[in-house]
Amino acid sequence: MAQTSIIVRLELDHDTVSFGDVAAVVSKAGGDITSIDVIRSGKESSIRDITVDAGEHSEALIVESLKNLIGIKLINVSDRTFLVHLGGKIVIQPTLPIKNREDLSQVYTPGVAKVCKAIHENPSKAYSLTIKRNTVAVISDGTAVLGLGDVGPYAAAPVMEGKAMLFKQLAGVDAFPLCLDTRDTEEIIRTIKAVSPIFGGINLEDISSPRCFEIEQRLTEELDIPIFHDDQHGTAVVVIAGLLNALKIVNKRINHVRIVVNGIGAAGVSICKILLDAGVTRLVPVDKEGAIVYGGEYEQPMWQWLAEQPQVERESGSLKEVIRGADVFIGVSRGGLLNGDDVQSMNEKSIVFALANPEPEVNPEEALKHVAVLATGRSDYPNQINNVLVFPGLFRGALDCRAKRINEPMKLAAARAIASVVSDIELNEQYIIPSIFNDKVVPAVRKAIVETAILTGVARRIPPDFR
Repeated sequence: MAQTSIIVRLELDHDTVSFGDVAAVVSKAGGDITSIDVIRSGKESSIRDITVDAGEHSEALIVESLKNLIGIKLINVSDRTFLVHLGGKIVIQPTLPIKNREDLSQVYTPGVAKVCKAIHENPSKAYSLTIKRNTVAVISDGTAVLGLGDVGPYAAAPVMEGKAMLFKQLAGVDAFPLCLDTRDTEEIIRTIKAVSPIFGGINLEDISSPRCFEIEQRLTEELDIPIFHDDQHGTAVVVIAGLLNALKIVNKRINHVRIVVNGIGAAGVSICKILLDAGVTRLVPVDKEGAIVYGGEYEQPMWQWLAEQPQVERESGSLKEVIRGADVFIGVSRGGLLNGDDVQSMNEKSIVFALANPEPEVNPEEALKHVAVLATGRSDYPNQINNVLVFPGLFRGALDCRAKRINEPMKLAAARAIASVVSDIELNEQYIIPSIFNDKVVPAVRKAIVETAILTGVARRIPPDFR
């Protein structure tokens, strides 16, 4: 169950009620008091702030129960998550103060003119003389926000701000959120191209399928800076990282296992692609209509592409049918599609990545009885598959070597780098993927990205530590 934390400010009439009464009411309503702050204390009454951890369905009950408690005046209720977001979560700061006329003349007029001329004569100098070399745009139209769906550009902004925070804190990358008030593919492409000169990279986020495929492909073809749709490739990279380590535990080779991928949308297609790049020879992509088969004909272009890959199996069937005899199940679809009997029908030492949020494709408690390794998209179970492991280090490396694009070898190299952070001594069924706060992740991914960009010819600069 998702947790929420609220701060309740209330006034207690000491002749009528005690704090013990308050604690009892909160507990009965499903809350847990974690802290108490006395705002004002007197003989007759006192005002206190109590912080309460509450389940997603118990917050309203807690508040209502306190309102009904005689001797209590409810002054205010604040959700701590909302408090964190007041005024937004990021700011822009200058790198030096402007204290006098000389400072002004250097950073603005008239001194800035010669810098403008230098960039005009040699546009590549924008990387050294502007914020371009360390700045990424986080761009969304709000049509596919994780766990929420189509909420639009205004409601998507808090997610994009949060991603900008992670870029800065984890990798030192300056990122700025841009939420576009359009769903038109051509207008999105045109807008991103128009604002691209100031950015060293573009992180696409929460754009619905199948438009996201064309948007990313077109921008990659028409711009000379890295474009990365995190919902597709971030998920795929972390999945492969976790799978590489899970296969070590069960002592199976990636070119020998049979893998079922359920949910062939943005993430599912990218997962299938990177699995093929990694050497998978037996792949079963499954969507709501059933298995996509080799030689089949499909209207969706990416499904048709999969149907043309010889590693894709020829047998049709529903998810429950094709999962029998599989070594690996990867779900990026919706919750409750499978049960314990379904995963029990897989091969021995099976691996299940049930990544739907908030409810996985199979109940983790049921799955754990039958599988060797389980991963989910949730933080309350081991082995959380989280995109935050990818994008900070990936863009750190891409910016440092001024990569023209993010290619497939770079994504696979990032996956192997993430997997390598978990040492052989640490590796076990409950620890196949490092924590997002592991400080070895970003440097490892950065190194892999820079090395692979140089080897594949998309780097325009070799960082000093690689010379």
